[in-house]
Amino acid sequence: MMGIPAKATMLPGYNHNVTYKGVTFHIQTEDSGINNPHIITLLYSGGNILARKKTSYADIIKHERLSDVVRELMQDQHKHMLRDLKNGSFDSHPLVRVEFEKRGIKPAPAPAAPPPEVVPASAAAAPSRRSAKNRRSARSTSATTRNSAIPIFSART
Repeated sequence: MMGIPAKATMLPGYNHNVTYKGVTFHIQTEDSGINNPHIITLLYSGGNILARKKTSYADIIKHERLSDVVRELMQDQHKHMLRDLKNGSFDSHPLVRVEFEKRGIKPAPAPAAPPPEVVPASAAAAPSRRSAKNRRSARSTSATTRNSAIPIFSART
């Protein structure tokens, strides 16, 4: 019998309403299926999309346990968006700020950037004394990469 293999179908997604600081948000995570192998998570408030995260799983399409792996990726991505919300990552979004203001909630101020390092001209002209290993270590720790949600700053009218 020629039918669609079980792993070719889309997996059911996740939908949760979450109240944070008195505002109800909706988090939705969907699988687009192997013909368009992406997992998409959206964060909504009042019908407006505040953030979205899209992850491709094209590189694992041949995995023997694809459904299980995709399900785990969906759960992780959904939880990550929830953690970002609860940690205040979207507090400065204009639409979230409006909702907070309606409720008399002041969002936490953004952390201040550290002051720039002042280097005397004589030190700046001198060659660096750090070893090549220390320079590599400093580069790798200063350029952290995190696949986080992309905030969206446009509202539907």
